[in-house]
Amino acid sequence: MTRGASVPHCRQPSSWSYSSAVSVCSCPPATRPESRHKSLTRFVQHSRRGRLIGWTKGGVNSKLHTVADDLGRPLRMFLTAGQRSDYIGARALLEGLPPAKHMLADRGYDANWYREALENTGITPCIAARKGRKVPFPHDEVRYRKRQKIENNFAQLKDWCRVATRYGKSPKVFLSACTLAALVMFWL
Repeated sequence: MTRGASVPHCRQPSSWSYSSAVSVCSCPPATRPESRHKSLTRFVQHSRRGRLIGWTKGGVNSKLHTVADDLGRPLRMFLTAGQRSDYIGARALLEGLPPAKHMLADRGYDANWYREALENTGITPCIAARKGRKVPFPHDEVRYRKRQKIENNFAQLKDWCRVATRYGKSPKVFLSACTLAALVMFWL
């Protein structure tokens, strides 16, 4: 079907884009206009099944939350969709934290409940305050700079083509690839 052709029972926007075709068209599938981006349509249809891929500012993405030791070697990993908050990963990884003196985390993990939970387990949080906080929490800037080790290790993980491009559609396969890459790079 061409771009300007009329479709019965369907309101058409002036120009077709993916978001307008999904939100405006409520006709039966037989009369629905064909999408110019079929792979994108299939992607969104399958993403509802739990592939843990979501839209972010940079495009389609996933988030890998990691607990690492003092050398930056990953100990535990958790995968969420790209649009999900960092609090979900923080809550999932909070239960099995290894004994530690300090927790270094970026601004996305700055929440009162997370700070309290860390302090209850005897871990001192070293988390930069979010920019929107009215009263920012102080943090040790010298210690916070050591978070660079973890960021560098994420960059090393992305050297593996399978991790950088996420060939595996299943979250289990992708997390397994990340775990295998981390195991080979940092533990063997």
